[in-house]
Amino acid sequence: MSAPEPLVRMTGITVEFPGARALDDVDFRMFPGEVHSLMGENGAGKSTLIKALTGVQPIDHGSIEIDGAPVHFTGPADAQRAGVSTVYQEVNLLPNLSVTENVMLGREPRRRWGTIDWPAARRRTAELLQTMNLDIDPSSRLSDHSPAVQQLVAIARAIVVRPKVLILDEPTSSLDNDEVTELFRVIAGLKESGVAILFISHFLEQVYEISDRLTVLRDGRLVGEYLTDELLRIDLVHKMIGKDLSVLVDIQARTSESDLEDNLLVDPPLLTAIGLGRDGGITPLDLSVHEGEIVGVAGLLGSGRTELARLLAGIDRPDTGEIRVDGRVRRFRTPRSALRQRIAYASEDRRTEGIIGDLTIRDNIALALQADLGWARRIPRKRQNELAASYIQALNIRPNDPNALVRNLSGGNQQKVLLARWLAIAPRLLILDEPTRGIDVGAKAEIQKLVSDLAENGLAVVFISAELEEVLRISHRVAVLRDRRKVGDLTNNDLTVGRLLAAIADGGEDGAGGAGIAEPRDQGAGR
Repeated sequence: MSAPEPLVRMTGITVEFPGARALDDVDFRMFPGEVHSLMGENGAGKSTLIKALTGVQPIDHGSIEIDGAPVHFTGPADAQRAGVSTVYQEVNLLPNLSVTENVMLGREPRRRWGTIDWPAARRRTAELLQTMNLDIDPSSRLSDHSPAVQQLVAIARAIVVRPKVLILDEPTSSLDNDEVTELFRVIAGLKESGVAILFISHFLEQVYEISDRLTVLRDGRLVGEYLTDELLRIDLVHKMIGKDLSVLVDIQARTSESDLEDNLLVDPPLLTAIGLGRDGGITPLDLSVHEGEIVGVAGLLGSGRTELARLLAGIDRPDTGEIRVDGRVRRFRTPRSALRQRIAYASEDRRTEGIIGDLTIRDNIALALQADLGWARRIPRKRQNELAASYIQALNIRPNDPNALVRNLSGGNQQKVLLARWLAIAPRLLILDEPTRGIDVGAKAEIQKLVSDLAENGLAVVFISAELEEVLRISHRVAVLRDRRKVGDLTNNDLTVGRLLAAIADGGEDGAGGAGIAEPRDQGAGR
C-alpha cells in the first residue's frame, strides 16, 4: 500500500521579527488520523509555527498546503474555513452561558426569519456530545461543570465545523489524571474519524502515551520528525536541548568547601518544605535548603520549576504541606509573609514581574527596602544614593548612572538591578528563577559568580535554570522535576549533564544511576 499523503504540509516556513528570525526554513507535516506532538524548549519556535498554521502570524517565506491544496491565510478566519480549528490553553468560553450556547456560538441554526432555532441547536449539540461519548446536558450552565468537562466542551465547539485539523494547545495543563484519561479517550475517537490532531504539551509521559509522531524544533529550526515509538525519551530531551551523549561535557562543579559539608551534616536546614504541593501546579514534594547552599532546580519547560518557586516565595498558596523556617512552621499567605522571613524571589519574567522600566536604577534598587520599611518611613535620598552607588559598583551595573531609566538598560544589567533590589533587604534565602535567561555570556558569568560568592558568605539560594550546564556549574545539590513532580534529589559529586538528562528523561528510575539520589544530610554536597 502506498503511504498516505499529508493532510498538512508546511514547506520552508520562515518568519522574521525585527532583529530576530523566529522560524528559519522549517518543514512540517501532519497526516490524517494521527496525533502529532510539537516539541521544543522556550524560544524554539513552536508558538510561531502554530500561529502560522492558524493564520494568526503571516509568513515571510514558504508555503502551506491543506489536503493537497495551496492556501494563503490572511487571518484566523481563513484557517478555519480551510478546516483548521484550535483549542487554546486558556479555554475561551463563556461560563455564564449554557453548554449549547458555548458550542454553537456564532454557528447557531436559524429559522426562516433569522431567529435562532434553539431546539435545533440543542439537538445538534447533543448529537455532537454523543459522538464524543459525553453524557452532558446541553441545557446545563457551563460553570456547573468541572474544568475537564469545560475543556471537552471547548473541543466540541472546535469540531462542530467538522475540522480536518484540530490543534490542542496544552489541553491537560489544569487536569488531574482521571480527567486526562477522559480527554485522551475523546482524542482517540477524533483520531479514528480521520482528524489530524496537533497535541502541544510539556508533559513527556502524556506525549508518549497519546502521540504517533513528533516534530522537534530548536532555536527556530527543524531538528527532525520522528515516530514516537522509535525515539527514546532521553534522545528526545537531547534533541530539544541540543546535546547528545557522545558530545556531552562532563562538567564538574567547583570543589565544595569542607566547612559547608560539615554544616550540612550537623546544622538544621534554613528552610524545609514538607509535602508542599498545589492542585494543578505541582505534586506534593519535600525540599530542604541550608545556609550557604545553592540548590539547583532542573527540569524541562513545564516540569513545575516556577510553580515550586512561587510556593516557596508565598506568591501562590499551597493546597498541601507546610514550610518550616529554622524549624518553625511558617504560613506564607503573601509574598510579604515570606519577605518577613527574609525570603526573596526574583521572577523569570523580569519585565512584567520584576523591574519597573519607567523608574531609575536608584528607585528600582530601593523599592523592596522601602516596601519593607513601609511607605510612611521614607528612605532619605542620601541613603538611596549611597545604596544605589554601592550596588552599581559591586554588581558592575552599566551605565553607572543611578538616574538612568531601567527600561534603557540591557537585559543583563536589568537583571543585576533586580538582584540588587533583593540584596538590599539582606535576604537569608534568595530564589532565582532563570536569572541569566536572555542575557549575554559576559553578564551571565558575572551573575553566576555573584551567586557563588553570596553563597560562600552564607546566603541560601534556590537556583532555577533551563541550562543544565549552568545548574551543575554552581549548585551543591540538584532537585530534578518532571511533569510537575520531584523525581530526584542529586548531590553534585561527579554529577554530569548526561546523568542529569537521564534523571529528567527517566524520572530517576533508570537514568540517575551513580548520580546519588539522596538528601544532603546523608551524602554531603559537592560543588
